[in-house]
Amino acid sequence: MEQFCSLLLAVNTGLAVALAVIGLIVGAGAAVAVLVLVYKNRAKKKLDETSKRVEKMIDDAKAECKQLKKEAILESKEQDLKLRNEFEREMKEKRAEQQRTEQRLNRQEDLLERKEGDLNKRSEALDQQREALSRQTEEVRKMQEKVEHQHELMVQELERVAQLSKEEAKRLLTEEILDETRHDVALQVRNLEQQAKDEADLNAKNIISLAIQRCASDHASETTVSVVPLPNDDMKARIIGREGRNIRAIENATGIELIIDDTPEVVILSGFDPVRREVARLTLERLIADGRIHPARIEETVEKVTKELDQQIKAAGENAMFEVGIFGLHPEIIKLLGRLKFRTSYGQNVYRHSIEVAQLAGLMAQELGLDVNFAKRAGLLHDIGKAVDHEQEGTHIQIGADLAKKYKENAMIVNAIMAHHGDVEPKTIEAVLVQAADAISGARPGARRETGSNYVKRLEKLEAIAAGFQGVDKTYAIQAGREVRVIVKPEQVDDAQAIFLAKDIAKKIESELEYPGQIKVNVIREFRSVEYAK
Repeated sequence: MEQFCSLLLAVNTGLAVALAVIGLIVGAGAAVAVLVLVYKNRAKKKLDETSKRVEKMIDDAKAECKQLKKEAILESKEQDLKLRNEFEREMKEKRAEQQRTEQRLNRQEDLLERKEGDLNKRSEALDQQREALSRQTEEVRKMQEKVEHQHELMVQELERVAQLSKEEAKRLLTEEILDETRHDVALQVRNLEQQAKDEADLNAKNIISLAIQRCASDHASETTVSVVPLPNDDMKARIIGREGRNIRAIENATGIELIIDDTPEVVILSGFDPVRREVARLTLERLIADGRIHPARIEETVEKVTKELDQQIKAAGENAMFEVGIFGLHPEIIKLLGRLKFRTSYGQNVYRHSIEVAQLAGLMAQELGLDVNFAKRAGLLHDIGKAVDHEQEGTHIQIGADLAKKYKENAMIVNAIMAHHGDVEPKTIEAVLVQAADAISGARPGARRETGSNYVKRLEKLEAIAAGFQGVDKTYAIQAGREVRVIVKPEQVDDAQAIFLAKDIAKKIESELEYPGQIKVNVIREFRSVEYAK
C-alpha cells in the first residue's frame, strides 16, 4: 500500500511537471507569437516608411532631373547663341577683311594702270627722241663733211699764204680755235647749268606747292607742358605728405621728379621720359580731384593711369596708321607710333609731324607717279627712333633704322629712315621725297620754336662759317637764318671761283650746323672802278 501510494505520488508529480512543462511551452509559444506579431507590425511600419521615403526620393529625383534638364537646355541654348554670335562676328571680320583686300587690290590695279600709262608716254617720248637723234646725227654728219671740206681748203690756203707745213698750220689753228671757244664754252656750260637748275627748281616748287596745298593738316606748334595747376597752396602740403611720404611715393611710382617751390598754385614735373611724365601728370591731377592722397592710393592711381595710357598709346598708333592709309605694321611699331604723341622736337609734336611727313611724301609720290604706299610708310616711320631715343644709346636715325630692321620692315624703308637727314645716300626717289617732306613739315611757319639765345647763336655760327673762307669780305644771315649772303673781295675771287665758293660754304654748313629746312647761300661779287674828273 505504501509502495502504491509512493508510485501514485511519483506519477502525480511527473504529471504536474509535465503539465508545467507543457504550460511553459504553450506560454513561450504564445509569447513568441506575440513577439512575431509585434515585430511584423513594426516591420510593416518600417516598410511603409521606407516605401514613402523611396517614393519621396524618386519624386525628388524626378524633380531634380527635370531641373537639370531645363538647365541643360538653357545652357545648350546659350552655347548655341554664343557660337552663333561668334560665327557672325567672324563672318563680319572676314567680310571686312575681304573688303579691305578688294580695296587694296583696286588701288594697286589703279596704280598699275597709271604706271602703264606713264610707261606708254615715256615710250612714245623715247621714240620721238630717237627720231630727233637720228635727224641730228644726219645733220652732224653733213656738217662734219662740210667742216672737213672747209678744213682742207683752209689747210691749202694756209700753206699757200703762210708757207707753213700742214702740221704747223694745224697746231696754230687748233690753238686759235681753243682760245676763241674756251670762253664761249664756259659761258654756255654755265648758262646750261643755270637753266637746268632753274627748270628743276621750278618743277620742284610746283610739285611741293601742290602737295602742301593738298595736305590740309594742322601744323601749329605743340609742346608738352609738365606743369600741374593746384586749386590752392594748401594742396602742396597734402601732396608732400607727412615727412614727405606722399611726394616720395609719387616719385618712386612714376620715376618723375616733383618740384614744389614758391611758385603759387603750381607743381612742376621734371623727367626725360615723356610717357612717364604724362603718367605723373594724370596721376597728380586725379589725386588732386579725388582729395585722397596717401601712398596706397598713389600706387593704385599710378597703376590705373598706366594701363589707361597704354591703351591710349595703342589707339593713337592705330589712328595714325588709319589716317595715313597704310596697313600691316607690326604691333610694337604701332605702340611706338603712339608714344610719339608725347614727344616733341624743337617744340613740334613728333606724332603730328610724322603723319604730316607721310601725307606730304605720299602726295608728292602721287604727282611723280611713284609708289604712294611706300612713300607714306617711310614718311610715317622716319622719326620712329625718337620714341625711345631717351632710353637707348645713339641718334634717333640709327635707333629708328634698328627698330625697322628688328620688326622686319623693307630694306628700302630702312634706307629712307637713315637718309632723311642726309647721313647716307638715298637709294630710292621715295627716300628723297621723305627728306623733302621732313624739311617742309619742320620749316612751316609756327611749326617749330626755339629760344632767343639759341636763335642768335645759330645765326652767329652761320655767319662765322661763311666768313671762314678766303676772299670773303662780309657775311649777313637774313630771313630768320634761311639765307646767308656772302660778299667777296673781287680782286681775290673771280666769277668761276664764286660758284665753287658757294658750294663749299653750303657743304660746310651741312656738316657743322643743325637747322630746320634748308639754307640758301648767296655769294655776291661786285667790282667797282672809281675815278674822279678834276
